[in-house]
Amino acid sequence: MAASEVTAGIDAVIVTHTHSDHWDATAARLLPKQILLFGQPEDEGKFRGQGFANVQPVQDLLYWKGIEIRRTGGQHGSGDIGKAMAPVSGFVLQAAAEPTLYVAGDTIFCSEVQDALRELRPSIVVVNTGAAQFLEGDPITMTADDVIKTCEAATQAQVVAVHMESINHCLLTRADLAFQLEAARVIGQVALPGDGEDVDVHWH
Repeated sequence: MAASEVTAGIDAVIVTHTHSDHWDATAARLLPKQILLFGQPEDEGKFRGQGFANVQPVQDLLYWKGIEIRRTGGQHGSGDIGKAMAPVSGFVLQAAAEPTLYVAGDTIFCSEVQDALRELRPSIVVVNTGAAQFLEGDPITMTADDVIKTCEAATQAQVVAVHMESINHCLLTRADLAFQLEAARVIGQVALPGDGEDVDVHWH
C-alpha cells in the first residue's frame, strides 16, 4: 500500500506513545503538519518540535466530533524495565450508536487494563501482543497468557491481537498464539489479522 493511500482522508491520528515502532521519522514526514494529533501529554513537545501545529494532548477525557476519547494507563513491562519504558497510554473511543473501542497500546495485562475493561466494557479490544522482550527482563507487550486474561476479563468483547512478526524482539508468533488460545478455548473471541489485513469485528 502506498503512503498516499494510508494518509488519504485522515481527519485525526491517535498516537499511544512515541517509541519508534509506533511513531518514527517516516510517520512524521508523511503526515500533514496541520493534521490533528491526539496523544499523551508527555509527547506534546515532541510533536510540536517536529512541526505539528494541531496537537491535542489527552489528559483524561475530551470530546471531538461526537466522540468521547478517554486515555487509559498501562505498563510497558514490569519492574525496572517497565519503569524505563514508560510512559505509555491506551485510548477508549465511545460514540452514540457505535461500538466502544479500546486500543490498549503497548502494555502487559495489568491493573490499569483490567480496570478499563471492567469500568468501560468495550465491545472491541485491540491488544499489542508478540511478547516483545529484551535480552533481560520479562515481556513488555502481551503474552499469550495476557491475551487469555483479557478475553476472560471482557467476555463481551471482540479481541483483536496485533503487533506480531514485524519486530525482531517479538517472540510470540500468530501460530503460537492461536495454538494457546485454542487450548484455552477463547480462540473464537480473538481475531489474528495478517499484515495489512482488514478485520470484520463482531460486537453486541
